[in-house]
Amino acid sequence: MNSQTLARGDIATAAALPARIGLIVPSSNTTIETELPELFRRQSDATGRAYTFHSARAGMRTVNQRELDAMVGRSAECAEALADADVDVIAYACLVAIMAQGPGEHRAAERVIAGAAARGGHPAAVTSSAGALVRALHAIGASRVAMVTPYLRPLTQVVREYLEAEGIEVLDAVSLEVDDNLAVGRLDPARLLGIASGLRRDGADAIVLSACVQMPSLPAVQQVEDALGLPVVTAATATTYEILKALGHQPAIAGAGRLLAGSSRP
Repeated sequence: MNSQTLARGDIATAAALPARIGLIVPSSNTTIETELPELFRRQSDATGRAYTFHSARAGMRTVNQRELDAMVGRSAECAEALADADVDVIAYACLVAIMAQGPGEHRAAERVIAGAAARGGHPAAVTSSAGALVRALHAIGASRVAMVTPYLRPLTQVVREYLEAEGIEVLDAVSLEVDDNLAVGRLDPARLLGIASGLRRDGADAIVLSACVQMPSLPAVQQVEDALGLPVVTAATATTYEILKALGHQPAIAGAGRLLAGSSRP
């Protein structure tokens, strides 16, 4: 638990309590709240640690600049609401909303969220799916990637330019051209092996299989990594990695790629 919680009780008792994970999600989200709990269930099976999830929702139905801007504008309000639950970590779980604000924006967004939680009286560690993806790729030494996104091509270009501003070259990117966020959550992850196999991967250090926490990808992560022989990272696995780091927990998650396997630390 966070430092304030520890100050109120016995440290040994607090260490045995579930870690509370707060998520700021689009109102139309249907995926991150299923993929993250599944990943942390596997972590619990391996380590015995327990985790609970607590979400604040910000309005966003269509993936366009106006709605993305509005969602980002509500981040402080959502963080203040999550602070009421005394969460240990807050993850802003909409990658493109932050990236659409301009290069490097994850740093400012994370500061805003941390400040709002602190003002609510319950400081928490903060990450974002945008920042998590950047930092996870750097952690595994991936400076060149091939990428799959559900977005319309202009937004995929925004993601490409954002990553490249962070020193990560995007060698190839596939846009699935879906702008309805509910429809993104209905995309079939069974298609991802075929899609990823068609990417230009010569010289790539990793594959970003889903640059969106709403696009289902978890069932395909290990399959694509095994088939193509490259590390596979998604917005969801990167966010999970950062949450575990913030909690001081070593990843030990099976079947979700080497980033989270724990056998070889990035």
